[in-house]
Amino acid sequence: MRVYTRTLQELGVLERQRQNEFPATAVYSITPAGTSLLKVADLLQKWLLTAPDGPILLGSMASKSGIKALVGGWSSNIVRAVAARALSLTELNVLIPKISYPTLERKLGTMRTARLVEPQPGEGRGTPYGPTLWLRQAVIPLASAVAWERKFAADTTPHIGRLDVEAAFLLAAPLVELDSGHSGRCRLTVEINGGSSPTMAGVIVGVEEGKLVSCTSRLDGDAQASAVGTPLAWLRQMNGGPAGQLELTGDLSLSMGVIDTLRSLPRVLAHN
Repeated sequence: MRVYTRTLQELGVLERQRQNEFPATAVYSITPAGTSLLKVADLLQKWLLTAPDGPILLGSMASKSGIKALVGGWSSNIVRAVAARALSLTELNVLIPKISYPTLERKLGTMRTARLVEPQPGEGRGTPYGPTLWLRQAVIPLASAVAWERKFAADTTPHIGRLDVEAAFLLAAPLVELDSGHSGRCRLTVEINGGSSPTMAGVIVGVEEGKLVSCTSRLDGDAQASAVGTPLAWLRQMNGGPAGQLELTGDLSLSMGVIDTLRSLPRVLAHN
C-alpha cells in the first residue's frame, strides 16, 4: 500500500497530510486529478466489459494482459500499421524496422491472444492481421487517458505525435455512422506542433450515403469539408465534450456530422 500510495502521490492523484495528534497518522485524500482519473477508469472498465471472450473486470489478470497488449501494440506502432490495412508479420517487419523480428512476433502474438487483432483473408505469403472491433473501440478509453495526461501530467508523459493521431483516426473512422444524406470527403486535421509553421497530421474520410467508404492518412487530396484543431480540442471532442472547439470549413453539414459522431463514441460502450 505504501508503494501504491507513493506512486499515486507522485502522479498528483492522491494528497497526503499529517494529522497533528498522537500517535501521528497520515490521511490521504483524492485530488481533482484523481477524480478525473476515475472517469478514465470507468471508460476502461466499460471497454473491458465488451471483450470478445466475455466481460473482463478491471484489476484482474485478464485485464492486465489485455491492457499490456494494447499499450505494447500502440507504442511499437503495430496498432497504427494494422489500423490502415491488414498486414502479415513479414510486412510489419518491413514497415517497423526499428523493432526486431522476434519482438514484433511476440507483440503481435500477444495482441492476437488478447483478441485485439485477428487473421484476415490474404493472397500473399504469411497471414495478414487486422484490428478487431474491440481494438477499434479501444480508442475511446485511450482518448480519455491521453486527455488526462495532457491536462495533469503533460511534463512527464510523451507528447502526441503524427503516428498517434493517425492511429486514433484510423481506428475510429470505421465506427462513424452518419445519416444517409451525407456524402463527400472530409479532412480531419490535428495541429500537433504550434507556431508559425505548425505540423499537421490526420486523415481524409470518404462518406457515401452515410457510410464510410475510405480513410487515408494522406492529407493532400481533395475534400469538400474539413475540421482543424489542437490535440486538446480534438481530445475533448472524442471524449464527448461540447461542440464548437474545432475550425470547420467547406460543407459544414458533412464536417459537423462526422464530428458529432466522434463526440458520441463514449456512448458506444455504454450501449454494448
